[in-house]
Amino acid sequence: MSQKDDLLQVAKRVVWFESPESALQQPKRFLAYLMTYGTLEEVLVAKKYFSEADLESVLLDPPPGIFDARSWNYWHVFFKREPVPPLPKRSLANHRLE
Repeated sequence: MSQKDDLLQVAKRVVWFESPESALQQPKRFLAYLMTYGTLEEVLVAKKYFSEADLESVLLDPPPGIFDARSWNYWHVFFKREPVPPLPKRSLANHRLE
């Protein structure tokens, strides 16, 4: 297994609904899924390719609808970003519901 293959395997599991290659084309979104659904081992694999600053930056501009409350709180405490702000929410203001 090549080094990049290990990251593709992580992407395949944490972003299960699309190809790993596609998931990795949007690093911030991939990292948000990793921070929500990844195991410790998967986070350690990703840290070979992404820095802690990359992970922390996801908290500053998170993609809405990915984090759950537990993961959101965990990563804020991990990076000593307290008090923890509310989870980001999707805006449906520009969408018609019929």
